[in-house]
Amino acid sequence: MTAVDSPPVTLDVGSDGVARLQLNRPEASNGLNVELLKALHEAILRCHADASARVVLLTGEGRNFCAGGDIHTFESKGEKLPEYLRGATAWLQLATSALIQLRVPVVTAVQGFAAGGGGLGLVCASDIVVAAESAKFFSGAVRVGMAPDGGSSVTLTQLVGLRQALRVLLLNPTLSAAEAREIGLVTETVPDDELYSRATEIAATLASSPALAISATKRLVWNGVGASVEERLAEESRTVSELSGTADALEGLRAVIERRPPRFTGQ
Repeated sequence: MTAVDSPPVTLDVGSDGVARLQLNRPEASNGLNVELLKALHEAILRCHADASARVVLLTGEGRNFCAGGDIHTFESKGEKLPEYLRGATAWLQLATSALIQLRVPVVTAVQGFAAGGGGLGLVCASDIVVAAESAKFFSGAVRVGMAPDGGSSVTLTQLVGLRQALRVLLLNPTLSAAEAREIGLVTETVPDDELYSRATEIAATLASSPALAISATKRLVWNGVGASVEERLAEESRTVSELSGTADALEGLRAVIERRPPRFTGQ
């Protein structure tokens, strides 16, 4: 087991292949400042480098998943706020990009609020999102004279469509978990007391799946954002051909033929 522990972010990669990555500023609703964003980026890079990590389970400690940028820190910067935000947004960009580029899937569990470019951006950069029934989502950038970041101006549109993305980003409605599921922002909703168990269940399923196929599928889907179907056909064909020669693919075929659960090894 590999463990990394730092004040604003915790990471533990267990023997089950699940990398448990947690935002850890509950007193500030996991508001994002430069220190947290640096720690988050470092933790994601460790997930990139750790071959034993087969899925990332992203959570936020406390009542809220992430309230976005730390507005108290922002306000305290005064005239130096633009300089501070250049650094903060650069680290947020690095973190969200690293999540998307991870070879393993990211399962995110959302309780309380997921707001701003940070909270909403991390949700949009995840692969599977489970929300508690009481969870709330909103952008909020425009209402404080800013613009969306964390990639949400692109990823949100891909998830919910142009009209809904503009409504969320321009009008700043507070979306319920049910509405977030309805428009495609989250994968599923569960009762509040089942949030972590359900997210853990999904993570365990992915961790026990054929790792090479899962990684290739994630890459194909994210790389296909904005591309034409014709552009992706050749890449799909090449990937399927490569995967067909792996031990997991052969094991999967044999398991179907023999009507038994597959025993994947990640090879």
